[in-house]
Amino acid sequence: MEPYRVRVPLRWVDLDAQGHANNAAIVDYLQEARVEFLLTSPNAHLLGNGIIVVGHQVEYLGPIHFSPEPLDVELSVADVGAARFTVGYVVRQGEQVVGRARTVLANFDFTTGRPARLTDAERAWFAERQVELESLREVGSFTLGPDHHTQPFQVRWSDLDAYGHANNTRFFDYVAEARVALKAPLLANAIRMNPVDEVEHAWMVVRQDMRYTGQIVHRLEPYEVHTAVGATGRTSMTVAAEIVDPLTDAVLARSTTVLVHGDAQGRAQPLPPEILRAAQDWPAEQTGRPLL
Repeated sequence: MEPYRVRVPLRWVDLDAQGHANNAAIVDYLQEARVEFLLTSPNAHLLGNGIIVVGHQVEYLGPIHFSPEPLDVELSVADVGAARFTVGYVVRQGEQVVGRARTVLANFDFTTGRPARLTDAERAWFAERQVELESLREVGSFTLGPDHHTQPFQVRWSDLDAYGHANNTRFFDYVAEARVALKAPLLANAIRMNPVDEVEHAWMVVRQDMRYTGQIVHRLEPYEVHTAVGATGRTSMTVAAEIVDPLTDAVLARSTTVLVHGDAQGRAQPLPPEILRAAQDWPAEQTGRPLL
């Protein structure tokens, strides 16, 4: 089965201080492509009646620069089950593959608060398009201990989607803000705040997985992101995060992010001692179980 192809326009406002599309914006591109895929199918009705995102796996293979030419996104279906299925993506800018990703989706009944089986016709349509997806590298999952970095955040009204809760793409923003808050006090010139800043460090997201375990609604009371360092290599670090409701202690999402440390030109460099100390102060323990 040939992949479904979508052209997704870029927006200038998607760019971050490093001059390329922010890693969270790429999840937005995947969503735009996925929505078109579903809306042009016989299963379009599912989109407004409970299809939810269970989790994402995103592999970042190159920077996305602003261009009037849209990105090319190829979508394929895999792992079709009774109530869920997976969408795989290959993202290209011009001839370059800049990302690969997976999204696990489930049919959900908001009345009962439980997954709902696909009908025979719905499932058959997805099954007809089912292919074997190329595997992504397993990065695992982590358990946070009592020692972790805590960053409160406020949900914006504009974060909400048609279901009335924070859109799945916004979770990537929340954990990114917490990562910045963790690193910025540790290292001078650690984060480029604007394009003209002279910085000594660059942090490149090469992989990010997110699993959703609850909904985030708009309210005046803040939520929290708990962040810890799960593993370190010579030039890379794996950061584990949990989005938590401090009013109930419920974990609403878990993420694993692999970052590569570089110099101002983006060339990989050994992790600074300050980051290695942070890994000792805020450790996360690998569970051995996949996040998705």
